[in-house]
Amino acid sequence: MKPEIQNHPYPSGGTIRQLRPSDAGHFRDHLLRLDAVSRRDRFNGAASAAFIEAYAERCFSQGTTVVGFVEADGTVHGAAELHERPELEDTGEIAFSVEAHLQHRGIGRRLFRRLLGHAHALGYTRLLVTTHPQNEAMKRLARSFSAKLTFSDGETVGLIELDSDSSDGDFPFAAAPGARIAHYAD
Repeated sequence: MKPEIQNHPYPSGGTIRQLRPSDAGHFRDHLLRLDAVSRRDRFNGAASAAFIEAYAERCFSQGTTVVGFVEADGTVHGAAELHERPELEDTGEIAFSVEAHLQHRGIGRRLFRRLLGHAHALGYTRLLVTTHPQNEAMKRLARSFSAKLTFSDGETVGLIELDSDSSDGDFPFAAAPGARIAHYAD
């Protein structure tokens, strides 16, 4: 039985922007606020508070690009991360998290779009996204951005090929042949 997905309007009052080093604590707090299901979806399994605190610190100390859905008071409620994968030429790895009360409102899609722009600007040609096989929302989102999904070692792995010649800053990636791309107003 599939869970019922309810779409709610995009929340007012927040903005999508790159997080600054001074936002590291807000990013950590966001990850710590994730409910058990959202935390499992983000980290592909259980993650303790100590793990998350160290992880958030590593993201900012190791140069991860982090884009967030940020309220006026600085509270981060969603995040998209772009991690360098130096062992894979011109390839980055991406990850997403949105707090449960704000899921299915278009925040993940907007974070994804913004992160694709950052990846393109940094010269990446491929992006990897890895999730567990039951994370239907992430698989659906990745497919909507033309990710080719495969199943390997108990995980779903998506590959997005970026268009290095793109002059279209709105969608700086190559769609798979026949893919339908919808433009969403921000």
